[in-house]
Amino acid sequence: MPAAVPATIDDTLALLTSGGYVADRALATVLFLSLRMKRPLFLEGEAGVGKTEIAKVLAATLGRPLIRLQCYEGLDLASAVYEWNYAAQMVEIRIAEAAGVADRGEIASDVFSERFLIKRPVLQALEPTVDGRAPVLLIDELDRADEAFEAFLLEVLADHQVTIPEFGTIRAGEPPIVIITTNRTREIHDALKRRCLYHWVDYPDIERELAIVRAKAPGAPAALGRQVVAFVQTLREMDLFKVPGVAETIDWATALAELNTLALDPETVSDTLGVLLKYQDDIARLRTSDLGRLVDQAKSRALAG
Repeated sequence: MPAAVPATIDDTLALLTSGGYVADRALATVLFLSLRMKRPLFLEGEAGVGKTEIAKVLAATLGRPLIRLQCYEGLDLASAVYEWNYAAQMVEIRIAEAAGVADRGEIASDVFSERFLIKRPVLQALEPTVDGRAPVLLIDELDRADEAFEAFLLEVLADHQVTIPEFGTIRAGEPPIVIITTNRTREIHDALKRRCLYHWVDYPDIERELAIVRAKAPGAPAALGRQVVAFVQTLREMDLFKVPGVAETIDWATALAELNTLALDPETVSDTLGVLLKYQDDIARLRTSDLGRLVDQAKSRALAG
């Protein structure tokens, strides 16, 4: 059953909480404004801090379909927006010629009609759902796509429409809820950012990350959860190639719970570092460091927190 757009910031916080997302008030505020103003929301931050999850939770709690466009290098209009069914068009042209249709204009208007149009995620997002509500469009990791694709998105984000030269302009009756994420591997052009509301999604503080672990890894004992979060927070203060994100914290807490771990110890930490860290240099550095000291430090931090 579709839900109404939140009427207040507190309602937005409650909406995210109901979907299992632990958000701070700053994020709830910009999300509330994005929904009320019908403006795209541009989320920037390190990988694994929960940017993509916001779109998923929003779609689930509002009862709207989630249309996801995963960006990558070389992404083009045919994969992201639309393409023509060329094989079917050729068959239609042959049939028309066999039937004696000589008017090229008539043939062109027929083969470039909607029945030959293959709609990709962006174009799908401009169509209303069965109940007339707009879907949630997630444009994930835009920084992986080429700059040329950014330029195309300007029309979609500003006017909620797509212009197809052979067909015309397709405009959304109700703008989709657009969430754009980027891991900042490159800068996104200002022209695109100006069309969005912006929010930097940072690593959570220890209290909020603990709340996230409790929500997402309920099988982990409370004391273990506190130690896990404290240990991860300590790692983020170190000079690692890639510090663990919130997703890795959740995975690690879940993995330790599966191993029936009640408290951190150096041996278990060493054996499970592959769940937490994704680069061998980082894993080797921790294994050759004083893991006992780091574990003791995390336990003390957990108790103090």
